[in-house]
Amino acid sequence: MNRNLALLSEDTSSAILDSAHHGDIVGALGTVRQHDDGTRHSWARRILTFLAIMGPGLIVMVGDNDAGGVATYAQAGQNYGTTLIWTLLLLIPVLIVAQEMVARLGTVTRVGHARLIRERFGRFWAAFSVGDLFILNFLTIVTEFIGVDLGLSYFGVSAYVSVPLAAVGLMVMVMTGSFRRWERFMFVFIATSLLMFPLALLSHPHLGPIVRGTFIPSVQGGFNSVAILFIIAIVGTTVAPWQLFFQQSNVIDKRITTRWLHYELADTVIGAVLTNLGAAALIIAPAFAFAHSHLAGHFANALTVANGLATRLGPAAGAMFSIILVNAAIIGASAVTLSTSYAIGDIFGLRHSLHRSFWEAKGFYAVFAALVAVAAGIVLLPGAPLGLITTGVQVLAGVLLPSAIVFLLLLCNDPVILGPWVNPRWLNIVATVIVAILVELSLILTITTVFPTISIAAIIAVTVLVGILWLIGVAGYTHWTHWRADRRTPPVPENTSDSTESKQTSVSYAQGSVLPISNLKEALPGEVENQRPANSDKFSWQMPPLHSLPPMVWTSRQKLGMYALRGYLIIAVVLLAVKIGMVALGH
Repeated sequence: MNRNLALLSEDTSSAILDSAHHGDIVGALGTVRQHDDGTRHSWARRILTFLAIMGPGLIVMVGDNDAGGVATYAQAGQNYGTTLIWTLLLLIPVLIVAQEMVARLGTVTRVGHARLIRERFGRFWAAFSVGDLFILNFLTIVTEFIGVDLGLSYFGVSAYVSVPLAAVGLMVMVMTGSFRRWERFMFVFIATSLLMFPLALLSHPHLGPIVRGTFIPSVQGGFNSVAILFIIAIVGTTVAPWQLFFQQSNVIDKRITTRWLHYELADTVIGAVLTNLGAAALIIAPAFAFAHSHLAGHFANALTVANGLATRLGPAAGAMFSIILVNAAIIGASAVTLSTSYAIGDIFGLRHSLHRSFWEAKGFYAVFAALVAVAAGIVLLPGAPLGLITTGVQVLAGVLLPSAIVFLLLLCNDPVILGPWVNPRWLNIVATVIVAILVELSLILTITTVFPTISIAAIIAVTVLVGILWLIGVAGYTHWTHWRADRRTPPVPENTSDSTESKQTSVSYAQGSVLPISNLKEALPGEVENQRPANSDKFSWQMPPLHSLPPMVWTSRQKLGMYALRGYLIIAVVLLAVKIGMVALGH
């Protein structure tokens, strides 16, 4: 880190909050200089540049296959065979769409996800978003230490030894004061995670069931409320809210700017494909190993899976699964805990960078250490239902995900912070469909918890009909309000270029391009597309300092929608707890 820079950024023309986020890109596999213009005339140089930039996308995706993910995918294979692999195929574009948006937010704004929510939507919604994140992340970290306990128990290591050692190791790995050193640690764990593929091969899989499970949506035993619960768990463990916060902050911490965004997007796409292939391998291994045996359909926890694989395929398979589980727990614990520390640093203005030593960023590292220590302590409590806790946390992540993506969509359609980088219309349509499907799944879970005998097909039919009527109503209302506005708007004078009002109600894009604030506030998602500067201006545009941004103006429809979403999530989380309790009691 450049010691000549002030501890905190003094540049009032930039939104960067910490000077450690400014400088050369120092990656595990190379360095890109700060003033590099990005010109690359050969594939060799492009590949070397990609290797230096690669990291945030790959880590966030592979970290998604954490201990809870390993257990969830193993349970899918043991209880449902290969019939749920299709969910992973559908989730690849969901991962890419969501993480592309946060990567773009990070490179353009240079400000973390939590700080943007606070500055644009206010303290109440920041508390709503970050509060949910904190609770969910803490529970997720607990599941990572459950993974450490179960994985090393296979080798006869006591939890009172394995869990404290893992906690200390995590702290040592993160608190080195070197971003490059931390990233190299993570790459070692990512390489170890590739054991998923030889493990799948050891189960002697057959291509036919895998192809059917990948391309034909079905569930072994039928689509019932328990199956829906489990599908949501797969969604929650594959696309989790912490990923949004982590990648945006990690991109900033690595000092990746818009000049290198296409390399970071390639990093993200490769990570998304790799992580879902790994998840499929984890489903395939127990699906074929336990088929036609007394173990099929009787998942208890990850340790029983390891023991079962050892019995059916040999000790090497059990050992490989246990190593995969512990390895995944370390990757997940590091990434999930860091996402929380980054978010807390954003909200409270703490120095938050892996480039800083412990003494330069005591608050940032103290949050990390406290979360790790408390989560590890909880796992050591006797009698905890470890398998059920792990599944429940993944389902909770799936239930809370729509809220996180709604905030992400609002930010990515805000031209005040993204300027020419706002979402195109097609991306908004795709993201809206994703949110609708996630809400539909949680609605099914909620309704079947209250009315267990109701038909899932009937729920889907009714909710789709209500959704169509709602869309028609919104379209009609929007058309009517525009018609009224057109009737009330006075004729515009021919020459308005010098009007004082126009000068006072505008903000500047790069190189003199101007967009009226009234248009910024009233524009619907995608409508600013025709008002953007040319592509040549995009890379010279940057978000102004946070204190200079005009306040976000909520419409009554937006407020109503957000309050309705918040109220529904509270109800859904309460009913989720009821459903988990019913499953625990065998109902």
